[in-house]
Amino acid sequence: MRLFENALALALDKPAGVSMATSAREDKSAARAVTRLLAACGEDPAESLLLVHRLDVGTSGVVLLAKTDAAHRALSRAFQSGGARKTYRALAWGHPTPATGVYADPLGRDPKDGRKMKIRGDGKAAVTRYEILARLPSVADLRISPETGRTHQIRVHLSAHGHPIVGDDFYGGATRWHGVRDGARRRALAAVARPLLHAERIVVAELGIDVEAPLPEDYAAALSALMPRKTPT
Repeated sequence: MRLFENALALALDKPAGVSMATSAREDKSAARAVTRLLAACGEDPAESLLLVHRLDVGTSGVVLLAKTDAAHRALSRAFQSGGARKTYRALAWGHPTPATGVYADPLGRDPKDGRKMKIRGDGKAAVTRYEILARLPSVADLRISPETGRTHQIRVHLSAHGHPIVGDDFYGGATRWHGVRDGARRRALAAVARPLLHAERIVVAELGIDVEAPLPEDYAAALSALMPRKTPT
């Protein structure tokens, strides 16, 4: 779905399941990733746009595509310098303490599994801020503001601190009931087929970009099922 457009960029609402992975042959590989994204969002896959950043295959939400080489350079600078502010939503197991906090563990490649990242003393600096929006049975609805953009950063930080994202089999978030006794809630959690991580908003103030993506259906359904039920009066 098209969320926003100006002279510099097009913002799309990426569905979960669309791969934006690129290989060492960056130019051709990035072009294919853009084509996949455009097709998945119902846009013309032949449109000439440039990849600025990526989301993991299971992550939904806002993706910015640059319209020109100059726009690509400007957006890339903003992402690298911290001028692009990103917020995410995540459903994670447990309730982080304190309710508002920051994880600042350095991250590097897992030497035992090159597909994964892990906390490493010799890793690169990584900073993830979070706040609890709602405490639900065994799960927290979080708003997350990463200050750096390391691979799998949010997923690894949450998992390492005991709060893996619901549905994130890769980092320990496979369905775990954790005391959820209600059958309807169990079924809602069992239906989760991907990490419930959503790129909610991107703001690049200096370039006039402020775009937000609505919660996808699977996230909203899980959230609704976990919300406390009102008792009749």
